[in-house]
Amino acid sequence: MRILIDTHYVLWAALNPSEMKPWAHQLLADLKNEIMVSSASVYEISLKVRLGKLPEASEFESDLVANIEEKLGFALLPIDAQSMYRAARFEDKHADPFDRMIAAQAIQYDLPLLSVDPRLDVFGVRRVRKPLAGRS
Repeated sequence: MRILIDTHYVLWAALNPSEMKPWAHQLLADLKNEIMVSSASVYEISLKVRLGKLPEASEFESDLVANIEEKLGFALLPIDAQSMYRAARFEDKHADPFDRMIAAQAIQYDLPLLSVDPRLDVFGVRRVRKPLAGRS
């Protein structure tokens, strides 16, 4: 199964796996799953490190793309024009541009989105928020 993960899951996987529920950790570790990371998350992490909002992620961010792909084993999902158009056209007033881009990509590519953020539900994403069938 292909699954898109929100930025906080990228950071938890890299820096603090204990923040994840056991079922989410298993979902990310299952080699049958292709874990996708939006390029918007790359931008968000790098921007927040540069602004001093994520000092704990500086080392991880120093070679971010390689760390996501090689260290974590996740695949990057490039930002495409159709998804960005969708993100800009969402009617909801949710202002976080990173959330809007990630939600748009989840919808564009029909991917379930692993996120603890209930504010993403307003966009109509299929948010993974509990164990999938057969998982603990």
